[in-house]
Amino acid sequence: MDAIDAKASALVLVDYQARLMPAIHEAATAIANGVLLAQAAHVLGIPVIGTEQNPAGLGPNVEQVRNECAVTLAKVHFDACADGLVQALHEARPAVGQVVIAGCEAHVCMMQTALGLLRAGLRVWVVANACGSRRPGDHAAAMARLAQAGATVVTHEMVLFEWLGDCAGPRFRDVLKLIKQAG
Repeated sequence: MDAIDAKASALVLVDYQARLMPAIHEAATAIANGVLLAQAAHVLGIPVIGTEQNPAGLGPNVEQVRNECAVTLAKVHFDACADGLVQALHEARPAVGQVVIAGCEAHVCMMQTALGLLRAGLRVWVVANACGSRRPGDHAAAMARLAQAGATVVTHEMVLFEWLGDCAGPRFRDVLKLIKQAG
């Protein structure tokens, strides 16, 4: 049960909102890694769902992220599960049992959403280097709390290569090309 299974996974990208990003520590890295995860998810047939916190007040996700999401869920709760995320996941992939999640702020909306997904009985992987907070200490505290709560903290490349499973076939080459393009 420790391995991420591409056939049972969905990707959730939380609140990469354009008005928030200038305040996020290393925002460009978090965005780039989130987009790379989404692009690889598309290659592998994994659904990608985005969330936006109070989009009327904070505006939409950055365009690069928004373009990668099949569905973007507007929410008012910090935990997107309270605004229908679990249902959206099951609509996107009825047999979903695993969620790879990343986003902002790591210690608020992303963390509360990941905790909600755990409470809903889903297996959760948090992609630390695709998450951001205004302060690095808040990011670190969120990763520690999520690990204690039962989520597995990973990097984007850990996810990509587990989703692939092996180096055979065109999907490996397609995802490897995305990784090399990203630098």
